[in-house]
Amino acid sequence: MIHVAEIAGGLYLIAFVAWDVFNTVALPRPTPSVYRLARNLTRFAWRAWCRQGRRMALGDRRERWLGAFAPLLVLVLLVAWVLLLITGFGLIDLAFGADFNPPIQSIGTALYMAGTGLLTIGFGDIVPTVALTRAIAIVSAGLGLGTVALVITYLFSLYGSFQRREVLVTTLDARAGAPPSGVALLETYQRTGMLDELPALFGEWERWAAEVLDSHLAYPILGYFRSSHDHESWVASLGAMLDAAVLVLTTVEGQPRGRAEMLLAIGVHLVEDVSSFFGFANDGRVRVERAEYEVARGRLEAAGFRLEGPEVGWILFAQLRARYASRLNELAGYWMTPPALWIGDRSHEAHHSAL
Repeated sequence: MIHVAEIAGGLYLIAFVAWDVFNTVALPRPTPSVYRLARNLTRFAWRAWCRQGRRMALGDRRERWLGAFAPLLVLVLLVAWVLLLITGFGLIDLAFGADFNPPIQSIGTALYMAGTGLLTIGFGDIVPTVALTRAIAIVSAGLGLGTVALVITYLFSLYGSFQRREVLVTTLDARAGAPPSGVALLETYQRTGMLDELPALFGEWERWAAEVLDSHLAYPILGYFRSSHDHESWVASLGAMLDAAVLVLTTVEGQPRGRAEMLLAIGVHLVEDVSSFFGFANDGRVRVERAEYEVARGRLEAAGFRLEGPEVGWILFAQLRARYASRLNELAGYWMTPPALWIGDRSHEAHHSAL
């Protein structure tokens, strides 16, 4: 006797997993669907993970805890997908239990048959005896192999994008400090006589922002991968570069502005698209007090820069920084990135002392 409910339930689970794997691994763009295991598991698990992380003091222990989330989540997703597929095929095998030798009469035996088929173990102790159940076993093995192969490819893609992202983030240490600061970046280039190379750096980060925009929208889980070095994060590094570009465009005189404008444009685009995926809106706030801006002006003036007038400079600075500041801070807060100048948790004393 064929049980329609079991067949329908099994087909639903199989289709659910196939759609989730397709959207997560194969589709190179974010999907708005809310009925997806990967999307919901990531969001809910991250909230719980962060609650535990907030109980830890700022430092290596917290960073190790937060850094383990993304790699572990990928493995959990693979296990969850495989278990759901086994359950789906198990329900179908149970519905056609009479067409196996020996007949499948319990859910435990059905799950065992589905598991050995999906994982291509094939002990041969339970054998499909008709064309339909043989086809089910073949489809089960194909989906199992395909899912594992796709996830392995997914891992290579993730780590390749992660490593390319981190190259410029790591090299920013010597130029802008750790955590990075746009003000420190300009001071370093002035002190070392490298101001002529600043446009080239903006150009490198323009290409970096374009690649991160593409990869982090295709695979949003990349945002959860943390930098492997202390006091670094791609969010803070992006903020430091955007702040440096804005200071060149509004406060510092006599510097080429073309590359700074291009970096600001693609950087704002990156912040807008990634933050919109997570539901963060721009509230139009500068997130920098006038007094903090004046301190930054003092540092730049002491470094030897010629500056725009304070009133005009502040108005222009506030207008440009308001385009990305709010959303960038939301991303920094969401991913609990190490606090940096004007980015992230600004209540920390060590951060304010760096200003």
